[in-house]
Amino acid sequence: METKQDLLEMSLEDMTKVFEERGYEPYRAGQVHKWLYSGQLDFEGMTNLPKDMRKKLAENFIIGGVNVTEKLVSEIDGTRKYLLELSDGNIIESVLMKYHYGYSVCLSTQVGCRMGCTFCASAPLGFVRNLTVGEMLGQILSICRDIGQRIGHVVLMGIGEPFDNYENVLAFLRRINRKDTLNISFRKMTVSTCGIVPRILDFANEGIPVNLSVSLHAPNDEIRRQTMPVARRWSFDELLEACKKYSDITSRRVTYEYALIKDVNDADEHAEMLADKLKGTLCHVNLIPVNTVEGANFDKSSRKRIESFRRILEEARIPVTVRRELGSDIMAACGQLRRNTLMNSRKV
Repeated sequence: METKQDLLEMSLEDMTKVFEERGYEPYRAGQVHKWLYSGQLDFEGMTNLPKDMRKKLAENFIIGGVNVTEKLVSEIDGTRKYLLELSDGNIIESVLMKYHYGYSVCLSTQVGCRMGCTFCASAPLGFVRNLTVGEMLGQILSICRDIGQRIGHVVLMGIGEPFDNYENVLAFLRRINRKDTLNISFRKMTVSTCGIVPRILDFANEGIPVNLSVSLHAPNDEIRRQTMPVARRWSFDELLEACKKYSDITSRRVTYEYALIKDVNDADEHAEMLADKLKGTLCHVNLIPVNTVEGANFDKSSRKRIESFRRILEEARIPVTVRRELGSDIMAACGQLRRNTLMNSRKV
């Protein structure tokens, strides 16, 4: 049986060529393309196409191959968590958050993750495969359709390491920036990495001013290697040097994510060490009260510890914020819903 092609894998130019090869007029590709990026992911809903064409398209193509199977909405802040099933039966998740500046969506880039960070809900489930460009687009378009509104900010901070799926991630970012798709500014996109140094340097030279977020979570190599296997490959200083080069080349500030873990990385001396390392760099530190993950022996730092850590960074003139916890009542942290679903279904 012939594998169906994914229309979301195609640019308008590619789609036009494929349609012409199948005997359709070029303008038909433009009609379908417009439907897709308005959130219409069902051929039957493309009402300006002839019925027989809609039927033929459904027989030969898919649209992203992403299906929302569960949606949780926070009663606290309206955050929405989506569980999505892919065409091969694998599941991923996405999160929609509302801020004063509009909607922001957090997307997955892989099914699972091979980085093995010990405090992450995805780590124990391992790596399955990379997501395609179409599957990443399928996430955001499914959410746009659900809320009936435009999404203006995209964060690749869901399941997976974006730089471990580099080419597809890059193609996705370029695609959603196009004026004939979602027209999202590169400056309103953020890519989060655990610290794959060569890819940070590659990304700096791509010519796109995307925000870079780095999962740091420690002030030195000793602590970082305890929780993040990637730190055994590239040292703390190598990572900071790559981030400095990223800022120098792109003129973009680097955000360092720092999950505060009780009695591991949250002491005053850790804050002082971090401040010393970051002094003089174009950066921002985002302090995160760590999420409790079943099977991981980590506890969240106390409010007093968090405030003390923040104060030390502020006094050293390091820009810092404490992340507002969104969707705490719906397992909105990365990988939690997928992990619970797989565990309950005995798929792992």
